[in-house]
Order: sequence, then C-alpha cells, then structure tokens
Amino acid sequence: MKSDKRNAKLKSYSQELRKNMTKEERKLWYEFLKNLPVQFYRQKIIGNYIVDFYCATLKTVIELDGSQHYEEQNANADAVRDCYLKSLGITVLRYGNRDINERFKNVCEDIYSKLSL
Repeated sequence: MKSDKRNAKLKSYSQELRKNMTKEERKLWYEFLKNLPVQFYRQKIIGNYIVDFYCATLKTVIELDGSQHYEEQNANADAVRDCYLKSLGITVLRYGNRDINERFKNVCEDIYSKLSL
C-alpha cells in the first residue's frame, strides 16, 4: 500500500497551521467553537484542501479570510474550493478576520444560528 505523498505533505502543513493559528482563529476556537455541543476540528484535511474548522457531524466548514482572500486569484481559488466542498455535501461558512475583530458576537450568533443547535 503506497502512501499519498500529497496527503503526507498536507498533514505536516495542517499540523503546522494548528500550532500557529492566527489570532482570529485562536479567538474563534477558544472563545466559541470549543464550547459548542458538537466537535469541530482545526485545520482539517478534506481532499486536497486544508479547511480552518470542520464539524463532521454537521458537515460544516468555517473559513476565516484574511485580506489575501480578497485578491482576485485567491478569491477564485476559494470559489473552486467551496464548489468542491459543496459537491461533498459540506456547507461552507466564511467570515473575514475583520468580522472576528470588530463583530465577534455577531459572527458567533450567525454561526450558531446556521448550525441549528
């Protein structure tokens, strides 16, 4: 049985991302997602992608976007990735880092309502 080199590389990268979360990811994780009655995973590999947060039970991904995501090339890559995730029946929720920093309570309320908990 061969190991998939791409997934091995992604695994190492996802572990690194978990160790070095952005301040916005840390805030959402420690102040909200960790306390929900469903389990979320950080920097989860799905196919050839690493998503910020994933709840398998609810088939939901939460992505936090920094300013680089608004550049055309990155926005197009995000759209392709979202399409792939949706093809797997996964709902993708996207929030900007600015939303986390300036409207954290609103983001949490929005996530909670969309998770139907």
